[in-house]
Amino acid sequence: MNLAVRSRDTRAPFSQREIPADDFAVMRRENLARWPTGALVDVDAAVARHKALPKHKQLAHVFREAEASGRCLTQPRGGFGTLELQIELMTELDKVGLADIVPTTTDSYTRNEQWDKAQLGVEESRKAGRSMLNGFPMVNYGPIETAKLIDAIDKPGIVLSGTSFPRLTAEVGYASGFTGYLGSGLAYTVSYTKETSLEEGIRNYQYLDRLAALYMTHGVELHRRQPGFLTGTNIPPSIAIITCIVDALLAAHQGVRHYGLELGQTLHLVQDAAAIRMCRVLVQEYLQRFGFHDVYTPVTSLHWMGAWPHDEAQAAALIVYGGTLAAVGGANSITTKSTHEPFGIPTPKANAEGLRMTRMAIYLARNQKLDAMPEFQTECDLIRREVVSVMDKILEMGDGDVALATIRSAEAGVLDIPWSPNRHVKSRIMPARDADGYLRIVDPGEMPFARDAMEIHEAGLRRRAEREGVPFGHELAVSSVYEISEMLEKLMP
Repeated sequence: MNLAVRSRDTRAPFSQREIPADDFAVMRRENLARWPTGALVDVDAAVARHKALPKHKQLAHVFREAEASGRCLTQPRGGFGTLELQIELMTELDKVGLADIVPTTTDSYTRNEQWDKAQLGVEESRKAGRSMLNGFPMVNYGPIETAKLIDAIDKPGIVLSGTSFPRLTAEVGYASGFTGYLGSGLAYTVSYTKETSLEEGIRNYQYLDRLAALYMTHGVELHRRQPGFLTGTNIPPSIAIITCIVDALLAAHQGVRHYGLELGQTLHLVQDAAAIRMCRVLVQEYLQRFGFHDVYTPVTSLHWMGAWPHDEAQAAALIVYGGTLAAVGGANSITTKSTHEPFGIPTPKANAEGLRMTRMAIYLARNQKLDAMPEFQTECDLIRREVVSVMDKILEMGDGDVALATIRSAEAGVLDIPWSPNRHVKSRIMPARDADGYLRIVDPGEMPFARDAMEIHEAGLRRRAEREGVPFGHELAVSSVYEISEMLEKLMP
């Protein structure tokens, strides 16, 4: 029998406003009652557990220390279907991969709140002696058993949930001693769901952000992070940064004061460095416009989120180059991949190797920056014009309320995401790589980018179309999606 019931809070009108304490207490009781392990969540006990963790296992502290010393932290992804296999993986990533942050990725059933099916997956994994799930079923194990994952490592742990429905997973994760949680209402809803409305996705993450703020009132600073990689295709920096701004504002209104930002790499050194710089700058500018002057927003660079080549040497080059991009760009951390990326879930050994490749690249690129390069300053200025022209229109449509602005602007196409599966965004904007390797926009859809910015995009894309002898249009966007996964014989004949 499926005991899971999806909760949709409809008590208060939808808005950016912080959920009142009494309402949140009721929401928490209802949420924790949806699966038996929810009864094991005790905030007082969880607060005591967090306060007992050494500083080097508290992610918010680790981020601040890393920034003060100029370090770029490394973090992989990874999740298996049983507690024993997950402990083995996390230990390998910690001790052999030298990860600075150790993840637990949840499985697809958990992401969709199908905990009865996840339980079957646990049982089948035990019988088979290998993982039959593509992640760890955290809710099924509950906070007491899941806490053993944190006890097994000597680094901070972060939950990678990949879902628009984080409420119960977040309760279990934080109660277990994980000090970080990845996910946001806009980015994950447009990335992973078809029918889920933006309102429901935002409400669900308002719950999570309010939960993080609840811990803060008890003296426990938790790390929340926005997953800016979106649809796993070509995402120009301005689109990712706009999404970061929206999600950061929504989190801040719920009381979050430690909110990480993620950017998928474009694989262009100048553009990625400019994106990291302007993400940090522009998110802070908009937070402060709303009166939030105390939100810490570290930036994470993500290894290439698009299609990967099957050739192991080419994949290794992407890993090393990605570490270089993060270091030169000044990212606070990088989320790594492995040479198994095009084939499926990596082995612990391959995952650890990807970490070490990245760490070596970061070491080699240390203290190198592009600030004096004219192209870097030009790209920073271009990203600012792109973001401000769209973001100001989004906010204008909400009459001062970011939550309402998000819904209304998405309906109008002013806020848009390339190749989104979600039917509540128009997905008309089309990006493509230009003649110089920058990710540009070949068709803005209804997004109100500044005209002078679009002229720069068009010029570079027309040069590429002319060089390759193809029409200027959507075909440039389609071919750009698969470009990096092509064999070298085609890329460099």
